[in-house]
Amino acid sequence: MDERRQNPSGGMAHLAEQVLSGKVKPYLMAHRGNRAACPENTLAAFQRAIDEGADILETDLHLTRDGVFVCIHDATVDRTTDGEGPVAAYSLDELKRLHAGVGWPGYLDERIPTLKELAAILPEHMVLALELKTDSFLDEAICARLAEELDQAGIRTRTMAISFSLERLQAVKRAAPDMLIGLIALSSLWPRREPEFVGVLWPWLFLNPFYVWIAHRRGQFFCPLDPSPDPRLWFYRLLKCDSILSDNPGETLARLGRKGRSSGAK
Repeated sequence: MDERRQNPSGGMAHLAEQVLSGKVKPYLMAHRGNRAACPENTLAAFQRAIDEGADILETDLHLTRDGVFVCIHDATVDRTTDGEGPVAAYSLDELKRLHAGVGWPGYLDERIPTLKELAAILPEHMVLALELKTDSFLDEAICARLAEELDQAGIRTRTMAISFSLERLQAVKRAAPDMLIGLIALSSLWPRREPEFVGVLWPWLFLNPFYVWIAHRRGQFFCPLDPSPDPRLWFYRLLKCDSILSDNPGETLARLGRKGRSSGAK
């Protein structure tokens, strides 16, 4: 049987066994690459996180006017580039003329990368987490095209779609039932049952320290929503979190006692 058609409940376990084999939990998820040392969601930030030894690479997906998947967090280009206006108003050619390293000496030539460009540098031992940032992903045709692009890049079996919107994730599942999904919540006392991967804003774990235990009982992987996790690593280890999110993966890996390096912002 094709590994992508197996029961989704074993999907995250499959990733751990096949892609992250030999890695030690909690796995390190690089939040928008290494955004402490590089401009976020750029190839430089992604490569920095890869070099530092991150296990999972997280980025954000929008679509250009001509339907290309691009890695940028905001719905507009204003904060992270020298342009202005909605991402969806730009064609890919127009978007590529913008500088994505504004305010970062040494990174002025960085551009907003496409998903294809990110896939091309993703090592075989890494998992990719794609946060779906727009309601365009309520369209099953777009979700199917995303799955097809991941398949063509050879990374579909080690990619998961994540979102704060369960509806977007459900659209992904309808279009591509084999795709792994992860639901992030800003407030929740209990994990939802549907996703293979769940996360919640970290203070809620102090309100319900059994949150992770419940997720594990259901066969779900858990990651706290905490991009500056270092002061609370002891707590996440105590709860047996499966992964840790970090803006500065090299520093967090070093604090976890794994290979990594400190990398303050330039």
